[in-house]
Amino acid sequence: MQQSQPPGAAPGFTPLPDMNLLPALDALLRAGSVAGAAAELNVSPSAMSRTLARLRRVVGDPLLVPSGRGLTLTPRAHGMQPRVQAALTTAVAALRPPREVELATLEREFRIRTNDGIAMSLGAPLLALVAREAPGVRLRLLPEGDEDPADLRTHVDLDVGELPDPLPHDVRSSALGEHRHVAVARADAEFAREPLTPRRFAGLPHITVTRRGRTYSVVDERLAELGLCRDVLATAPTYAAACFFALRTDALALVPSEVAAEAARVMPLAVLEIPLELPVATTGMAWHVRVDTDPAHRWLRGAVARAATEAASDRAGIKRSGAGGAATAAP
Repeated sequence: MQQSQPPGAAPGFTPLPDMNLLPALDALLRAGSVAGAAAELNVSPSAMSRTLARLRRVVGDPLLVPSGRGLTLTPRAHGMQPRVQAALTTAVAALRPPREVELATLEREFRIRTNDGIAMSLGAPLLALVAREAPGVRLRLLPEGDEDPADLRTHVDLDVGELPDPLPHDVRSSALGEHRHVAVARADAEFAREPLTPRRFAGLPHITVTRRGRTYSVVDERLAELGLCRDVLATAPTYAAACFFALRTDALALVPSEVAAEAARVMPLAVLEIPLELPVATTGMAWHVRVDTDPAHRWLRGAVARAATEAASDRAGIKRSGAGGAATAAP
């Protein structure tokens, strides 16, 4: 009996056969008997006999025909057997959960969007971890700009940094840690030799980091509560630029503590505590649900989290082994 065409189907539409017949067809062709196929699939011989009748109508061939006291495959059935086995194997593989990724042979490119501060503090340990565990993986760090979380739906694999709130309903996120801001100054500056007071802090020129040139922030609010104000000498587009500016001026550059620690490794900079009660910022990572269960992406998220922990532990070790005061200069 010819199957009816579904309502609204395009002309020439061919309905799919019942794919539940595929395992039975495979068992019948391998066993060469109704009873053998029934035992393999744990059904009654009468049920398998009815399934064989359906298969004969669908395929247009008897498939199994009497031969002496048993059955034998028709030429069409012999020709179908390897294709049926391959089709069933492919279908079963497609419906199984994804296997754990083989990191040693994984070849993948991941696009991670972040700011230069995260890149400075997290980039090196992340690259080392990737090279160690998945040498075929390549990272493409994209700069922040006028980003949209919707970009995660298409061309960005992972956002790392301070995340917007709320996130779109189809974006998942995970916290990485918290960071606070400190001030950096050239290590040989007179004012960098002792802890800052609010008045001395406000009296020095400041360099702040902003992509939009804004100079007013929570720092100004806290100073205003104390009856103080500051002079923003310059704004910088990146934290790295702010650190370089501080090297050649008598100004304080306000940067995240992890950026200051990384910069002070290689620059003659002093790291100074800001003498104000400033809010702590939360850093996290965000990704689209399209990659939520992808084993390779799941490994990437774990790698970023481990690199963040490793970097934080490394900075804590340096701080413990360094000077104990409020100002620490690079060697």
